[in-house]
Amino acid sequence: MVAYGFGDAGTGLAATILGFYLFPFFTCAAGLPAFIAGSLLTVIKVWDAFNDPLIGWMSDHTQSRWGPRLPWMLGASLPLGISLAAMWWVPEGTLLQRTIYYVVMAILLMTAYTGVNLPYAALSTELTTDTAIRTRLNAARFTGSILAGTIGLLVAFLVLREGGGGYILMGQIAGTIAAVTTLLCCWGLAPFAKQAQRPSGSNEPPLQQFRRIRTNPRFIKVLGLYLLLWFGLQLMQVVALIWLVQVLHVPAGISTLLLLAFNIAALAGLQLWSLLSNRHGRIKALGWGASIWIVACLLSMLLQPVETGSSFTAYFPIVGLIMLVGLGAATAYLIPWSLLPDAIDADPTRPAGLYTAWMVFGQKLVIGLSMSVFGVLLSLTGYISTTSCDGALNFIEQPNTALLAVRLCMGLIPAVLVLLGLGVMRGWPDRKAHLKSSAG
Repeated sequence: MVAYGFGDAGTGLAATILGFYLFPFFTCAAGLPAFIAGSLLTVIKVWDAFNDPLIGWMSDHTQSRWGPRLPWMLGASLPLGISLAAMWWVPEGTLLQRTIYYVVMAILLMTAYTGVNLPYAALSTELTTDTAIRTRLNAARFTGSILAGTIGLLVAFLVLREGGGGYILMGQIAGTIAAVTTLLCCWGLAPFAKQAQRPSGSNEPPLQQFRRIRTNPRFIKVLGLYLLLWFGLQLMQVVALIWLVQVLHVPAGISTLLLLAFNIAALAGLQLWSLLSNRHGRIKALGWGASIWIVACLLSMLLQPVETGSSFTAYFPIVGLIMLVGLGAATAYLIPWSLLPDAIDADPTRPAGLYTAWMVFGQKLVIGLSMSVFGVLLSLTGYISTTSCDGALNFIEQPNTALLAVRLCMGLIPAVLVLLGLGVMRGWPDRKAHLKSSAG
């Protein structure tokens, strides 16, 4: 469990700092307009989506004494660390030259990210057939992810106080952690990966793959849930720092610290929902967690800006709300991935890499397109970018239209998406699924 938990630490750390800080970095330290920043996030997600089926297929067909997954993780570990560090450098040159640099870095980074994350995710299906153990594996996975993300937020809090130049130091530290934790995971899982289930290795063209997943109703439900929950979660991550600084008038240094509340609560939520999933079923746990998440999103629409010179107690309602979001949103990490093996088991050949790839492909494609819409929305509503940073993000008086757009992206839109996710899972055959074991 510990070794498996290390496997998502590197990519979880990358996802956390990219999710919370990349858009502010682009519009502050790198001086990019909001619509270009949003378009760059789209490039990252769309390329990440399109390389998933390819790497999933290649991973399924890899032959080695260590199984098909570990060679990919091992080979991509150092490129992941290096490209993650390079993403936060601001090169000299024109706006076009900087944009081209970030496009190239995004392609390199997300190729390495997929090379680690997709084979790793497929292992949760192949290491065991026991439903309870699979849920524990995914709890360990996202515990490692959130712990590493928490470390990333702490690093950001410490280094970004020095101004925009702290971004490159944050990237260097994060890149080192990402590479080292991935290597530790490979070392710890090597004996188990040797004995894990192997994919069938059949050579199936993409059109036939699409027919396969389309005729698997369990997978369609899991995919729908995953798309909706992660669309909401990613949207909140991208807008969170902007919401705190520009809407609620929280100083940037304190905002970075407040974001830790999300990770702390999500970490507690993982343990809670894992326990409740095994006792009462995953769909019930999803319903409880999603309800908390929806209420927190709606409450975020009501918070008023903090007055200048207020004591730290003025931030308590904001911290409490962020913790409610983290507690509920932990279901987005745990539940879809704990349900995915059930969908894969419904397919006689059990091509875990293929299903994992298409699940992540759909999620990243939808989120990538949504990020472009988000950037355009901010531009159309008059959001003002800066050309320099005193910290993670400078406060600027924004038009009311832009502030309303930020509030909607932080509150109402995610709440609707989570509610739709609950609707998708109606009819899931989860009764007593938490009691299944390989002995049965």
